[in-house]
Amino acid sequence: MSEGKNSADRKEEHLRLARGASAQSAVAAGFDDVRLDHCALPECDLDKVDLKVDFLDRPLSAPLFIGAMTGGTPRSAVINRALAQIANTEGIGLAVGSQRASLENGISQAELRELAPNVPLIGNLGGVQLARAGGLDLAKRAVDDLQADALAIHLNPLQEAVQPEGETDWRNVAMAIENAVSSLPCKVIVKEVGAGISVDVARRLFECGVWAVDIAGLGGTNWTRIEALRRRQSDVFEPFLDWGLPTATALYDVMQVMPDAVVLASGGVRHGLDAAKALWLGATAVSLAGPVLRAVITDDDSAPDIVAGRAAIADWIAQMRLTMFLTGAPTIADFRQVPGRFGRGV
Repeated sequence: MSEGKNSADRKEEHLRLARGASAQSAVAAGFDDVRLDHCALPECDLDKVDLKVDFLDRPLSAPLFIGAMTGGTPRSAVINRALAQIANTEGIGLAVGSQRASLENGISQAELRELAPNVPLIGNLGGVQLARAGGLDLAKRAVDDLQADALAIHLNPLQEAVQPEGETDWRNVAMAIENAVSSLPCKVIVKEVGAGISVDVARRLFECGVWAVDIAGLGGTNWTRIEALRRRQSDVFEPFLDWGLPTATALYDVMQVMPDAVVLASGGVRHGLDAAKALWLGATAVSLAGPVLRAVITDDDSAPDIVAGRAAIADWIAQMRLTMFLTGAPTIADFRQVPGRFGRGV
């Protein structure tokens, strides 16, 4: 567990560690605290429950996208090609992992657009990197290379603080985001990586002009734990391993204050029922990352299992449709109005 790996080596290590049980948060995302009322008289046809939406000006079979996981290494390139094929076939979006490493190493991901011509592609760059000299040019290159429909700027101050090679000077990141909004040829999304986005930060980001916020809360793959595993000694970070806002709590809080905002949900979304609950709480779309990675990759040497990835997504969509049917909601608009409650002990 070296303290001085380059970005490509670090990404490979991230990919390996992210599939293990030790990378999961010890705090739940909170979706078990959402209770939807069962409707014994649904008055709708399960086979005709409609999940189709437009997202980033492209039609989707359901408000889902494969969340950002990896990028910048030969192994991750193979995985991303498989994910692009899965996303395009299943009619959902795809968000790539950070493009910084690939761009700095001269590796293009343009083929992903060829593999996924019909669905939204979301690029990815770190907020702290965006704020550095040349950051806006790097963002433009990321969008151009991917022909991205949007660029996700990720905020990860805790991960960077724990990461042996992390960058901890976070001055001027908000200004860099505002400049990106006014300069990039696509929509800008800002996301966390697993510690959540609070109401105050979400409000500030929307004031900067971002199109959407992905609250990316605590409860799923935990990058703080992953970075701690990479350190020889991590005792100082032990109290912070599950620092953050659980996903359902962060989503609920933001939507209570900004009910019309475009808010995306990720972090500990385990299955289609959780995804449906996120929609009920107000999310515009939901990201699935860890479950897809574990379905597609079973060990470090195996080829990505596209069939298993497609099956996992089909199961999620079926579970979302069943949730809506069991609440008597034939459309997403109807589903957002069904009775339910959120809070501990519901």
